Amino acid sequence: MKLGAFRLILTALALPASVSTAAPASDGAAALDQQQAQRIDPQYSCIVCHTDMRRAFLEGVHSERGIRCHDCHGGDPRAFEVAAAHADPSFVGTPDKIQIVELCSSCHSDPNQMRQYGLTVGQLAEFQTSRHGQLLLRDRNFDAPTCTDCHNAHMILPPNDARSNVYPTNIVITCARCHENAALMGKYGLQIDQVKNYRESAHGVALFQSSNFAAPTCIDCHGSHAALPPAVLQIANVCGHCHVLVRRAFYAGPHGKAALDGRLPGCTACHSNHGTERVLPEGIADTCVNCHGADTPAVAHGEEVERLAIHATEELGSAAAAIDELVVAGHRTSDVQFRYQTARTSYLQIGQAQHSLDLTALEDLSREVASISRDIRGVAEVAAEHRWEHKLILLPVWFLTLSVTVLAWFRIRSSRREGSS
Repeated sequence: MKLGAFRLILTALALPASVSTAAPASDGAAALDQQQAQRIDPQYSCIVCHTDMRRAFLEGVHSERGIRCHDCHGGDPRAFEVAAAHADPSFVGTPDKIQIVELCSSCHSDPNQMRQYGLTVGQLAEFQTSRHGQLLLRDRNFDAPTCTDCHNAHMILPPNDARSNVYPTNIVITCARCHENAALMGKYGLQIDQVKNYRESAHGVALFQSSNFAAPTCIDCHGSHAALPPAVLQIANVCGHCHVLVRRAFYAGPHGKAALDGRLPGCTACHSNHGTERVLPEGIADTCVNCHGADTPAVAHGEEVERLAIHATEELGSAAAAIDELVVAGHRTSDVQFRYQTARTSYLQIGQAQHSLDLTALEDLSREVASISRDIRGVAEVAAEHRWEHKLILLPVWFLTLSVTVLAWFRIRSSRREGSS
């Protein structure tokens, strides 16, 4: 095919403008705007064959930064014959997984290039410490993921783009591509139910059902580039990133000392790792039995914690029911609603304080919840008594009204009889 025909094809396909072929991401790439991104370069040959990749690449952030095909794949983008384009000494073609790590890190480990975009440069160092990185870079095991397995190869999107593989609601799917692969995980003795358990957990429900993006995903507990399971001594600290007050209470109690000594796997002693189920008030003592004998002082202590938690739960529930009664009766509830929120705050503090196993603190909080609950129930009872008093006052009125109505009816009936006779 003649060069002119190639140029006609290129013009129709509209490749974004190519900037300087030397380190385009380092200097003026950030200045490219949308108009430049759509400019046609009739001299760029890669898109003659790779139109599908061009379309995906245009959606990603790299195209906005002036990066072009040959910056990653090498070759001569000015040659219009496949053999000539691929014969260039720089041609890489499709890099393997290790080459991809080296290629990505050539920019992403350079502070001079990354600081202009506000990006960190430690991803390669973190990846080398991860189980994925050790398998790939040290053992040359190509079962392990590389950069493009998680971030895509051409349509690389920022984490806050809902289409990105690393967007919070997509992270689980990205990890599941390998970790739900029974054949792949079977080679390493790993389970494949982590994603299922996570979706059913308190964290998964918060993220997927309540759209709570503060809920942790896989990378919040395992790390992203430095992906590793937390060690036993690290678990409480990892959970403590979010559950700060729970972590503080945990370390203030006897379980915290056991965890620091390595005799207890932190939070996962009572909550499973990916399932992270809530321990309900009525299940506290049963949870204690999992480690302690049924008739031990430790379980007796747990039963007392359970009693206080159940009592507070019942008191808070009765307060809520009393408020509902007031609402149905048409009473103003702004004052009692404020009191209820105070009780609820104390109730939530019980969930934190129970990790310290401090009965004194739990008794104080439970007593505060019960006291406010009694006040709210008292308001509802007084309102109910007033309603009955009003009904009692109205009884004579209703009786007199009924009597007058009956008498009037008899008078009318009597008058009709007299008229007919």
